[in-house]
Amino acid sequence: MSTVPLRSDIQASDTWDLSPLYTDDAAWEADFAALQSEFPEITNFRDRLGSSPEILSVCLEFERTVDIRIERLNQYAALKVTEDSSEAKSLDREARLEGVMVRVGEAVSFLAPEIQAIPDESFEVFLSSPALADWTIPLKKLRRLKPHILSAPEERLLALGSSVVHGHSETFSQLTNVDMKFGKLKDGAGNERELTQSSFSSFLQQRDPAVRKAAFHQFYAEFSDHKFTLAAGLANAVRGGVFYARARNYPSAREAALFADNVPVSVYDGLISTVRSNLNPLFEYFDLRRQMLGLDEIHHYDTYVPMVDDVQSDVPWDSAVDKVLSAVAPLGDEYTTVLAHGLRGGRWCDRYENKGKRSGAFSYGTFTSPPYIMMNYKPDVFSDVYTLAHEAGHSMHTWYSQRSQLFQNYHYPIFLAEVASTFNEILLTDHLLATTDDRRMKAYILNRQIDDLRGTLYRQTMFAEFERDTHAAEEAGEALTLDSFQRIYRNLLNAYFGDKFALDPELDLECLRIPHFYSAFYVYKYATGISAAAALARQVTDSGDASRYLDFLRSGGSRFPIETLASAGVDMSQPAPVQAALDLFARRVAELREILS
Repeated sequence: MSTVPLRSDIQASDTWDLSPLYTDDAAWEADFAALQSEFPEITNFRDRLGSSPEILSVCLEFERTVDIRIERLNQYAALKVTEDSSEAKSLDREARLEGVMVRVGEAVSFLAPEIQAIPDESFEVFLSSPALADWTIPLKKLRRLKPHILSAPEERLLALGSSVVHGHSETFSQLTNVDMKFGKLKDGAGNERELTQSSFSSFLQQRDPAVRKAAFHQFYAEFSDHKFTLAAGLANAVRGGVFYARARNYPSAREAALFADNVPVSVYDGLISTVRSNLNPLFEYFDLRRQMLGLDEIHHYDTYVPMVDDVQSDVPWDSAVDKVLSAVAPLGDEYTTVLAHGLRGGRWCDRYENKGKRSGAFSYGTFTSPPYIMMNYKPDVFSDVYTLAHEAGHSMHTWYSQRSQLFQNYHYPIFLAEVASTFNEILLTDHLLATTDDRRMKAYILNRQIDDLRGTLYRQTMFAEFERDTHAAEEAGEALTLDSFQRIYRNLLNAYFGDKFALDPELDLECLRIPHFYSAFYVYKYATGISAAAALARQVTDSGDASRYLDFLRSGGSRFPIETLASAGVDMSQPAPVQAALDLFARRVAELREILS
């Protein structure tokens, strides 16, 4: 019987090395104490920011030192909780930091209102001062928010309430990653394994349809037992977003979310309309999948198993690293050398699942630390090689931005982050297709890219519609209940899967288990990201020149994302990149059909 190991059973070489952040918990506690004694000094600048550029500069530099310290403290605390979400010491550390961060937010809440209160003419003089030369970009971005910055007392109240309003996300994480138990299940080889948030994907890739079906129903039975609690949490997440949008005088929660990146609503709506007009290739793919798997009808739990079996499906960690490094070779020696060190001796990555560990994968970098990667790598799930390439893209984006931008400009927006990650996945597919003559392997890889495009472009756009519709319902005064969530989601399932797809009733509950829904208007960036990435990857492979792409990685958050991508050669204000990605999907489906025939 296979069981999930304890954290203490994992070899140190397979875990991340957090010593570049803090050598031990005691070092974190010392820095935490320093933060508590340091941050109140920022109130000494209250009512003085408009007096001179020099005073404003000193204040901003002080805030920067506080922010860098908070960033490191928060990263360490978050990564320790990720290791084991049931570890009381880690949870206590994170909770204490969160409490102090609320107090920091309260202390600095006067900054934005005071800066916004500087008269326009004086503000232009400030921007031309050498004292603020390093702060021109963030100050211009802040000034753009002027219509949505409140008075100092109002900003203080919003800061005080932030952790309360956003608490639903932590509740969701604890419930689904720690409290919910999914039992055990026999895999296709007859081995009993624990069903978890992480192993669920492995079960869905089993060749035996009975195993996939059993895993699906057993998994969602647990969600059904908690569906009213989860629906209440999701409703509060939506209400929290609407509350902040209204408090800051935005027309809607969606526009509030897009405003910071200066992304027009037309980009969001254009994505949905373009994808909606290209659903037929998706339906054709589902039917091809049904035929190749020998199914009378296709269910959602049949959409993840590879259509081609008898190919390599056991990829150890070191082999996965080799594949990724070979794929990104067009980006040059510096890129590959740094990444190779990080994934091996540098111990950037926490590789394998353990009890209590957060499900999924992510990359988390700060200005002064390595860009850490969290995975639950499984050698028998080939898509995990793609996940590694994906997270490596994020990490190298952080690495280049750290070294090219000031702290205040290095944070790249999520809109751009998903470009760097999916770019690597596209290079990986091109590399794998070019290095095999085996027709079945080619079919397997084509199937992988098709599923990647399906999951990232089609599926995330469906999710984006769900977020748009649920927030619009709340803004229109409609009730957000379990029934209304399921109704909205069922309509989307019908649209995106077609009338030849067998939709199990339990699938309506999927809307309650998507973590991003508890922090809305993120998922559309996956879809726009893969569209931009496909265009950039084509540029690099066609020209053999990665310089524009590497400049894109170095740009960090120094410009708004649409402008940054335009400089790299991709115009996301138009539907062309999305359409090109959809055309790639249709072309790959045709290629796969030809090979399989």
